Amino acid sequence: MQKTKFPAVVATFLVCYAFWVLLTWSFKAQELAVGAGVSFLVALFAARFFIHEDAGWLFNPARFLKCIGYWLVIFPGELIKANLNMAKICFGGCTNINPGIVKVPTAMKSDYGLAAVSNSITLTPGTITMETAEDENGQNYLYVHWIDVKETDPEKAGEAIKGTMEKALKEVWQ
Repeated sequence: MQKTKFPAVVATFLVCYAFWVLLTWSFKAQELAVGAGVSFLVALFAARFFIHEDAGWLFNPARFLKCIGYWLVIFPGELIKANLNMAKICFGGCTNINPGIVKVPTAMKSDYGLAAVSNSITLTPGTITMETAEDENGQNYLYVHWIDVKETDPEKAGEAIKGTMEKALKEVWQ
């Protein structure tokens, strides 16, 4: 079991406290104090599970801005594109679709990066990430159920499924 380090506790506390404030949206002194206490207790127990690598990665302003940019610009663009494609399939009677599972290579190395790209793919309509796997050479792969397989070549299928999401997430998580 990994030993909890002070920077990991501080980073976990800040994330928990930010969520507390966002969820309660109360700025009364007593509620802020209770939130700080609860967040600190959660951070003491959860930091070793929550922070596996550099505890201060998100506090780097460049990474933080790239992360916000991804969730406000790039992901919504990919989401709209996927929704329009699904609408075209649905309004077309769902007759000429070719569902299947494709093995897609990914350049992500960190656990957080793999989770982010996998969840982004799953959140876009028409695709679900079923599994992540690593081969003996260290190459990571995603097994994705795709409602309308247009490419069987793993590289081309990956480009069609991941779009610009992986490139943008790689700048944040690696």
